[in-house]
Amino acid sequence: MLTQDKKLLLIGQVTDLSKIPIRTIRYYESLGLINSSRRTEGGFRQFSLDVLTRLAFIKRAQNLGLSLEEIGNILQVYDQGQAPCGEIKEKLEDKVLQIDRQIDQLLTLRSEIEGLLSGWKNMGGQHEDTICPIIQNTSHTIDKNLCNR
Repeated sequence: MLTQDKKLLLIGQVTDLSKIPIRTIRYYESLGLINSSRRTEGGFRQFSLDVLTRLAFIKRAQNLGLSLEEIGNILQVYDQGQAPCGEIKEKLEDKVLQIDRQIDQLLTLRSEIEGLLSGWKNMGGQHEDTICPIIQNTSHTIDKNLCNR
């Protein structure tokens, strides 16, 4: 075996070292996020050691909320020899704005649910027109007479 061959990892070794499933590694390769260096005579993928750095970056970026498409764009900038930190900063700033919007939406939902709970009454009987009157505001129910026209 050549010295160069010793530096290449089979996909199973990449999985063991990165803790990323083989299926995911193949998927990332199909998206162009990683590349195998070559294949063995038996057709097995071989990867250089730098694939571990890329996989760690991909997982960290995903944990920060970046999509695989966004990660792919960042890696393209990197592969062209440029530092992608500016692009990453922009994407993370966008994520903060998205998170702020989600927080606002969740706070609104929480307030609505708390309002429903504060007026909760144990309804003894079943109402013909509603499943649960607390959730179904009667002002929004459809008038049966309109449906029968």
